[in-house]
Amino acid sequence: MTSAHIGRLIDAAAATIRDHAEELSALDRAIGDGDHGINMSRGFEAIVDQRAALAELPLDAALQKAGMTLVMKVGGASGPLYGSLLMAMGKAGEDASAVDRLSEGVDAVRKRGKSAPGEKTMLDVLVPLLDALRAGPADPIAAARQAADAGLEATRAMQATKGRASFLGERSVGHLDPGARSSALLVHAVCDVLEGRS
Repeated sequence: MTSAHIGRLIDAAAATIRDHAEELSALDRAIGDGDHGINMSRGFEAIVDQRAALAELPLDAALQKAGMTLVMKVGGASGPLYGSLLMAMGKAGEDASAVDRLSEGVDAVRKRGKSAPGEKTMLDVLVPLLDALRAGPADPIAAARQAADAGLEATRAMQATKGRASFLGERSVGHLDPGARSSALLVHAVCDVLEGRS
């Protein structure tokens, strides 16, 4: 992956979080403490501040450095979870396929959050995404978009069992999970770059 690609990925990810920050915070206000959009924006703006340096690094190192930035800059659970995702993807090795990288990242999120699909978290987007790509679809980008959207929508009917939302019990049902929404947004941002839209 070239430095230009890395730069475009940074720009696209930061732009989508910036554009949807209020939506993410509104989703979080419904079942959490209402700061998901603010926290995510802070983290991705910090990555933008390092854009030039990150774009000059090999992909492995860029992912690890971006992940560490999120751990340090994003409050709540999101920083450690997104940071673990990127850092593990970066540690997968330079010969790792995109699917292998994602698999390493998803495993890191599972371990860090002590969570599994079905608990109304970002894993409800990431695991279906991984499963869809592992199936070797003819159009991986379309499959990724579809899996992310379906995974996000599935969180609406789930009862949260992790994080602050779990305190609401059955009242968490009927709301989209904010972490799943930010994950789906980032999947679409990456797909846009891969398709040459960003």
